Amino acid sequence: MSSLFERSIETLRGVGQKRGVLFRKLGVPTVGDLLELYPRAYEDWSGVPILETTLEQVCTVRATVCDPPTEHRIRGGRLLYKVKVTDGSDDMALTFFNNRYIPTLLKAGQEYLFHGKVQGNLTRREMLSPQFTPADRARPIVPVYPATAGLTSRQISAAVAEALQLLPETVSDPLPLELRERFHLCHLNFALEHVHFPAAQEDLSIARTRLIFEEFLVLQLGLLRIKSGRRGQNRHPVSPDFPEDFARLLPFALTGAQRRAVTECLKDMAGPSPMNRLIQGDVGSGKTAVAAALCYRMICGAGEQAALMAPTEILADQHFATLSRLLAPAQIRVGLLTAAVKGRPRKELLEDLAAGRIQLLIGTHALLSEGLRFQNLGLVITDEQHRFGVDQRSALQQKGDSPHLLVMSATPIPRTLALMIYGDLDISVLDELPPGRQPIETYLIDTAKRARAFAYVQKHLDAGYQGYLICPLIEGDETGLMSVDAYRALVEKAFPRASVATLHGRMKPAEKEAVMAAFSRGETQLLISTTVVEVGVDVPNAVIMLIENAERFGLSQLHQLRGRVGRGTARSTCILLSDAQNEDTLERLRLFRDTTDGFRIAEADLKLRGPGDFFGSRQHGLPKLSIADMTQDLALLQQARQCAHELAHSDALSRPEYRGLLGQMRRLFRDSQGVLN
Repeated sequence: MSSLFERSIETLRGVGQKRGVLFRKLGVPTVGDLLELYPRAYEDWSGVPILETTLEQVCTVRATVCDPPTEHRIRGGRLLYKVKVTDGSDDMALTFFNNRYIPTLLKAGQEYLFHGKVQGNLTRREMLSPQFTPADRARPIVPVYPATAGLTSRQISAAVAEALQLLPETVSDPLPLELRERFHLCHLNFALEHVHFPAAQEDLSIARTRLIFEEFLVLQLGLLRIKSGRRGQNRHPVSPDFPEDFARLLPFALTGAQRRAVTECLKDMAGPSPMNRLIQGDVGSGKTAVAAALCYRMICGAGEQAALMAPTEILADQHFATLSRLLAPAQIRVGLLTAAVKGRPRKELLEDLAAGRIQLLIGTHALLSEGLRFQNLGLVITDEQHRFGVDQRSALQQKGDSPHLLVMSATPIPRTLALMIYGDLDISVLDELPPGRQPIETYLIDTAKRARAFAYVQKHLDAGYQGYLICPLIEGDETGLMSVDAYRALVEKAFPRASVATLHGRMKPAEKEAVMAAFSRGETQLLISTTVVEVGVDVPNAVIMLIENAERFGLSQLHQLRGRVGRGTARSTCILLSDAQNEDTLERLRLFRDTTDGFRIAEADLKLRGPGDFFGSRQHGLPKLSIADMTQDLALLQQARQCAHELAHSDALSRPEYRGLLGQMRRLFRDSQGVLN
């Protein structure tokens, strides 16, 4: 099958140049990629008697056309065709709009399958513009593909059928026979044919199981290869002892979880190989203090440099201020590099860095600049790790000679899942909040109480505090959801004396930075924003948040938003506004209202929404999976992970029969250039 990945999609019969552009838009440049464009859903076309159909439900009916379609002209000169069909016991009326080919496609006396929403009443059934196919050519299960404008699911299905014809009778299977037998998996031929065009649900299940297992196995092998590639000699060893001298310099006491995380990291940094660790902590759990302790040990204990990369300038500024303050008693010089640092200051900073006079450099993607040189980089830290991919972490590490790596995330992920997703990293969890942090009180109300909520917000403004007002949309649309544009007029009327600013994703980075900086300085009292603030600067004076249309956000997203308040010692409040009536939705919002435990919220969100909230837009840097789902297919993920570990710790992968599996691994990680070797 590997040769089909070298054959462009335009060479497939029925595709051509014009349609090829649309396939490439779907991420399908080759025939091989098309075979891995798996259906996103399946429709049941097995057919039921007309009388057994359910009104207002989509179903399939097997019926014979009674008479030729009759043509009717309706207002505007449009065509309408009416057709009567029967299953031998009952009749059904079909209506088609503006399809002049109906008389040639539907022949009296011939049997078809009709698929669509059933309308009518208890005694009379009808369908409007149903899909249909001759009964002798029908499949009981019809695939539904992720179509795009100009390219329908049916057209993709026809192209897949052509591609399957190009498969040799015996495809070289990347899973050796011993693995297929051990895990009861079908051959690749069977899997590809039946995942696209299954004859029965059992065949589909067999095919999906095989393909999901393979995809997870390839993913885990790739992550283990990345991890083992970093398992070289530790060129930056430090003492594993906890830095009590540094802890005494801090203006606060470290929590037990912070001490445990520091100890785990130092044990790695003192070991035979470089550290590669993820610190996972809830909002406000004190990850920065852990980073400060490791920087102290690397700089003061080993005499080497450290770097911290943040996703935005304002977060970089925040880290610079915090770490400069924490490390000042140890006489550590901290530098800040962002796009805003230009000209002579930038030149001097780079010179000081190369000479070793700057011991800790904090910045944005600017740290990846080509002309940037460290004298001796021993530790790399990335904050909000879901904003950086594997390749970006690797690029920063390449600024030094195999430096230690620490990635920090405030997005809680259940530990069992995190162990499998971040297969290239060890994991530490901060599960305690520092003392003095007040729990955030959360309320759930409907929009009829908005005026009372606004009065409560005003009470906080009068006391000198600030607040966030969150909307799901930037501009209004037909959904009727609250938008930033419409909300501003409402807010300015309700808070005539307050200084108000807006923030959303369509603003230029410099504009967003300026708005957040003004809010951070206290110049703005109320910030109307979309979810762009879910990962942002700490504003301890912002103690109240109101979230409109709260039902439109995932639990983990709500948790990140709520984490913007409660950053200081003052009591903080989060108010959810929702007119949702669906009981499942209300149960989800009540769960959020009643707990501030990010890991409990993450567990619930994974069950309800899948991993999208954690791994949306592929921000995590993992390769894109075609068929596997990290939450729905957890049992197969666990099996594949165990198998990957066994293979990685044996000589199996060096055998000829595993060559295809290694090829699949390199192809899955092809977008992470330089990560796999």
